[in-house]
Amino acid sequence: MAQPSDPSSGAAAATDSPWLRSSATEMAEALRQGRVTARRLVDLHIARIEAVNPRLNAVVVARFDAARAEADAADARRAAADPDTVLPPLLGVPCTLKENFAFAGLPQTSGLVQRARRIAEQDAPTVARLRAAGAIPLCTTNVPELCMWMETHNRLYGRTNNPYDPRRIVGGSSGGEGAIVGAGGAPFGLGADVGGSIRFPAFFNGVFGHKPTPGIVPNSGQMPEPQGAMNRNCVTGPISRRAGDLWPLMRILAGADGRDPECHGRLTGDPATVDLSALPVVSIVDDGRHRVQRDLRHAQAGAAQWLGEQGGGLRHIRPASLRHAFEIWSTLMQEAGPEAFAAQLGEGTPIAVGRELFKWSLRRSPHTLPALALASAEKLPMPRRRFLRMAESLRQELLDAIGDGVLLYPPYSSPAPRHNVPMLRVFHFAYCGLFNVLGFPSTAVPLGLNARGLPLGTQVIAAPGRDHVCVAVAEALEQGFGGWVPPWTVRNGRAL
Repeated sequence: MAQPSDPSSGAAAATDSPWLRSSATEMAEALRQGRVTARRLVDLHIARIEAVNPRLNAVVVARFDAARAEADAADARRAAADPDTVLPPLLGVPCTLKENFAFAGLPQTSGLVQRARRIAEQDAPTVARLRAAGAIPLCTTNVPELCMWMETHNRLYGRTNNPYDPRRIVGGSSGGEGAIVGAGGAPFGLGADVGGSIRFPAFFNGVFGHKPTPGIVPNSGQMPEPQGAMNRNCVTGPISRRAGDLWPLMRILAGADGRDPECHGRLTGDPATVDLSALPVVSIVDDGRHRVQRDLRHAQAGAAQWLGEQGGGLRHIRPASLRHAFEIWSTLMQEAGPEAFAAQLGEGTPIAVGRELFKWSLRRSPHTLPALALASAEKLPMPRRRFLRMAESLRQELLDAIGDGVLLYPPYSSPAPRHNVPMLRVFHFAYCGLFNVLGFPSTAVPLGLNARGLPLGTQVIAAPGRDHVCVAVAEALEQGFGGWVPPWTVRNGRAL
C-alpha cells in the first residue's frame, strides 16, 4: 500500500507514522519490497510504547535493546539473501507477548509476588513459533494475578489502564496485550483465554482477538499451565489491530507440540473461501439475565443487519438456558479437574484464604481481592448434574441454530467499565466464558466508538472447527465498520 510521509523521530513519530496503523502483514510485505527496515519498525513502536506506557502500565518487562539488535540482524539477513531465498514470513515485524508465556531469559511471574525472581529457561512453543517466523518481541505485558480475573491488576506490577480512557479497565487476563496493541504499540500480540481472556482485552481496547477451537494451538509453556482436560477450556490465540493478521498468525501458531495432550494442531478452512452471500447469521441480544448497554446493543444490531443483508439472512434467537451461562461455565470448569486455585496461589501449598483476606483488609497481603474471592468461592456447592445436562442441551441448540453460519453475541454487558466495577458484575464475564467450555471458536470484532469515545464490538462465533468463518466475518466487518480506531485520533480529552 502507498505510504504517506513518515516523521523520522521525536514525539510525532509516536503517533504520526503510518506504520503505527499498519497490519503485520502489510509490514512484512513492505520489508520484502525494501520500503522500510525492521529497525525502523522496531524503533517506531518502541517510541510509541515509551510515549504511552507511563499512563497505561501495560508493558512490564521491556527488551528494547535486544529487539533493536534483532531488527538489525533481520535487516542484515534480508540484505544478504539471494532473491530466491525464502525468508521467515514475519522477519523483522515487532510484536508483544503476554507475561505468563515463557520467554527465555525474562521473568514469568503471572503477576504472583512470590515468583518475582522466576526467570524462564526456554520459550513456550507458541513464543518459539513466532520467533522462528521472524517476529521480534519488544516486551512482555501485564496480567491479573495468575490470569484469573477480567481486570488486569496484581501486586507485583500494578494496574493497567485503558488507552481510550485510563480510568477504565483493559480486561483480562491478556489485558496488557490488548492495551498496548490498542494503543498502537504493536501490530499484534499473543494471548490466552479460559473465560474471555483474549476477547475482553480485544473488545475493551478496540482491536481484534481470536479464541480458537480447542486443540488447534498448544497451551504449553504458560504459567499457570493448563493440565489435562483444562486444555479444552483454555486456548491460545492472537490479538491484533487488523483482522487480516488473525489467520496468518493462526497458521504460525497452530500445530501439536507433543506437550499439550489435547492439542491435535489441525487448522482447517480458509477465510478467503467463505461466501458471505450464502452465510446464515444469527444474533442474540443478551443472555436474558444481565442487560446489555444500549449503545452496545445497537452496534451489534447494525452489524448483524449488515451481515444479513449480504445475502445469507438474519435470525434472532434467545435460548432460555443462557441465563445460566455462569453456572454452566463453572460446572464444566470443575469437571475438567483443575488444581485448586488456593493451591495455585501458594504454588502447590494452599494459602490460608481467611488469613489472607484479613491481611488484605490491612493492605498487607501479596494477593489481590479478586484472587482471594475466587479461592474462597471455588468450594461452593453447585448442582453439577443439572448444569451438565443444561450445557449439553445448550450446545446442541446453538449448533443447530448456527449451522454453517455465525452467531453474533455481546462480549460483555457494556463497553469498558471503570476500574473495580467488574467486582460488582461478577457473573457478566460469562458472556465470553460460556464459549470456552462449549468449545466454540469466537472472534472479538471492534465496531467503532460510542459517544464517550469507548470501543464498541461484538463476538463472532462459529461451530467448532470453523475458525476460518469467524475470521472471514471479522475481515468483512472491518471493511464495513472501520475496525480499530487509533486512540490518538479520538478527541475526548482522555485517549492516549
